Amino acid sequence: MKAFLDDPTCPGDACNGKNPQNQGCGEDARTFKPTVGNPAQLQIRYSEDCKAVWARIERGSPGDLVTVKVPGRGSRTAEIEYGDDKFTNMVAVPGGAFQVTACTTPKPGGKSTFESYCIHATQATAWR
Repeated sequence: MKAFLDDPTCPGDACNGKNPQNQGCGEDARTFKPTVGNPAQLQIRYSEDCKAVWARIERGSPGDLVTVKVPGRGSRTAEIEYGDDKFTNMVAVPGGAFQVTACTTPKPGGKSTFESYCIHATQATAWR
């Protein structure tokens, strides 16, 4: 187990495609989660230490997808296997300016009642 305040194991491009929890990137991560028009409680997580972002859905159903995309840097998608939440692996962001989009797509014929939607953030977003 990682000790608090240890350096992340993968800053920058080395974090691409990796699990943020396993890399210690959740330690300093901040969250953007709109309160309006967000029925699945979709959020974007950003770790300055790891220089990476990932997406998380909190109110989905098995089969629903969550995707994070950074233009020019790549994207990652994860599917809820059980329960109602899931997070993606990370996409590295450059130091300085970046844009990130997180989307959720419900499983066709699944239990979720929301339609596909996306949220957007930049390095200047009011991260909490």
